[in-house]
Amino acid sequence: MQFKHPELLYALFLLVIPILIHLFQLRRFQKVEFTNVKFLKSVKLQTRKSSQLKKWLTLLTRMLLLASAIIAFAQPFIPNTKNFNDVQETVIYLDNSFSMQAKGSNGTLLNEAIQDIITTLPEDEIISLFTNNNTFRNTTVKALKNDLIQLSHSPTQLNYKAANLKGKQLFSNNESSTKNLILVSDFQQNGNPLKFKADSTVQLKLVQPKSHLVSNISIDSIYVSNTTAETLDINVLLTNQSEPIKNVSISFYNNDILLAKSAIDIDIEAETTFTVANNIVINGKLIIDDAGLFYDNAFYFNINLKPKIKVLTINEIADDSFLKRIYTADEFDYKSFNLEILNFNLIPDQNLIVLNEIELISSALRTALNAFKNDGGSILIIPSSNINLSSYNQLLKNLSIAEFSERIITNKRVISINYDHPLLANSFYSKVTNFQYPKVDMSYRFSSNSNSVLSYEDESPFLVGNSNALAFSSALNKNNSNFKNSQLIIPVLYNMGLQSLKLSKLYYTIGEPNSIAIPTSIVQDDILTLTLEETSVIPLQKTYSKTVVLETDDFPNTAGILNVMNKDNALQNISFNFNRKESDLNYYDLARLKNASVDSSLATTINTIKSSTTINALWKWFVIFALVFLIIEMLLLKYLK
Repeated sequence: MQFKHPELLYALFLLVIPILIHLFQLRRFQKVEFTNVKFLKSVKLQTRKSSQLKKWLTLLTRMLLLASAIIAFAQPFIPNTKNFNDVQETVIYLDNSFSMQAKGSNGTLLNEAIQDIITTLPEDEIISLFTNNNTFRNTTVKALKNDLIQLSHSPTQLNYKAANLKGKQLFSNNESSTKNLILVSDFQQNGNPLKFKADSTVQLKLVQPKSHLVSNISIDSIYVSNTTAETLDINVLLTNQSEPIKNVSISFYNNDILLAKSAIDIDIEAETTFTVANNIVINGKLIIDDAGLFYDNAFYFNINLKPKIKVLTINEIADDSFLKRIYTADEFDYKSFNLEILNFNLIPDQNLIVLNEIELISSALRTALNAFKNDGGSILIIPSSNINLSSYNQLLKNLSIAEFSERIITNKRVISINYDHPLLANSFYSKVTNFQYPKVDMSYRFSSNSNSVLSYEDESPFLVGNSNALAFSSALNKNNSNFKNSQLIIPVLYNMGLQSLKLSKLYYTIGEPNSIAIPTSIVQDDILTLTLEETSVIPLQKTYSKTVVLETDDFPNTAGILNVMNKDNALQNISFNFNRKESDLNYYDLARLKNASVDSSLATTINTIKSSTTINALWKWFVIFALVFLIIEMLLLKYLK
């Protein structure tokens, strides 16, 4: 047994006081001459013995009463474990991703966890806590309280392995301390198996609060399905995480004006279409009514007036009619010139330059193309069947593309598509395996297979390139290749044209790398900002003569329609939405996990940790003993004669 306040035990010396009082009360019986009656002598003797017993019992009960009271104030206890005196360290990971908006027994899962921290942990206990976007090291619950109450949901989430590693980094280097790492999350499935390596230095505890949410409908994505001179068809894809639901209402707003409203039945997925006028600016917002997760009930998008993309083709004798059919007048400003009459002053104003089967690239043209590329322009190279290898390789080297190594006169088929290349990303609904393979009779071998977009049977590249430069390995004229008749030519060349200007998309996803070209010219020291109401963000940006390219990732961290501002001048609007992966209601089953304890309540986990550091308090028992001895004393005084 140990004492919380052992210094109070000195008060046991006060037990001398009742002993002294008792001694003062012990007076000898005086002899009194009385009538010589024999039976009175026996009564005298009996009374004397009874009185002595009563006083000794009273003394004993008083001493026990006082001792019990003193010991109670000293707060005796028995430690629950042998590790009672060990230093305890606690680190908590609190998942504040959007899936933690799901309802639990007492509000959202996030709010439940916050309340458990505030109410269960002592205010002055030193802990470390981190979320997906904040870290609080060596602080107290009292200091954290306001931050926890105001904690908002994060658009990004640490994967569980990263959370485990980060939590371990927040512990001290004290090897003798007991380290408790608590991961609080709904443990939403992310496709990878959930595993934690054994670590004898850290006690890993997983808390998976139970969600009562069984249904969630989300606006997953949108796209333009059909375009005419007068209208656009905007398709809206909805997903459902529950049983089929009928009459899901979806509202379409332009700014704050309701343009249309629709109701659809949804099983797992469903689509609805809204038709809007073409060639008008739309700051769109889609809203659904759903009691599940709230963050995915709104979807923002923009349709801006699109400037025409400027494409310039430089020819010698090759036919460029196939390029004219792809770069049509509704989206592109297409120009074509013979090399002999080309005005080099036109090059800087273009977005895409196509070298269409030129035999020799002069130093003047190479210099102009190099400057054009450095200013953000894009270049597509289609070699002729008989090129000046040296002049081409100098240009390819400047464009950071693999050089030509040799000329090969062998029939080859193009059979492989790199779907992960930025040029073809999201260009196909599924992988194409049964297309008609285009062929070439003569080609040039690249010195490297890196950055391949399309490849031959022998895995050598047919088309290679980077974000702003592409090169074919062979001529595309009908005498050498049938690629012009292939179904691959449109996505390749059309995407090259679109990406040369990097027009803003319908929407962007927060947490993903985005590159947004704003067609504007700014002076030195000017910067563009993204503003939403009172919030303003300065993104990373690259300035060119005709455009400013904005780079975004985790910021902005608020969904909505943002203004692109140059000082007080609004250039255009762009929309950001949160990633919809948090809408999935599939969770890991933690029951089979090893190397970690699992619970559904953070309060229970905290109490379990505390039980190893807490005590069996005995002071209440000693208070009871004191009361018992008081009652015994009263009974002795009343009934014992």
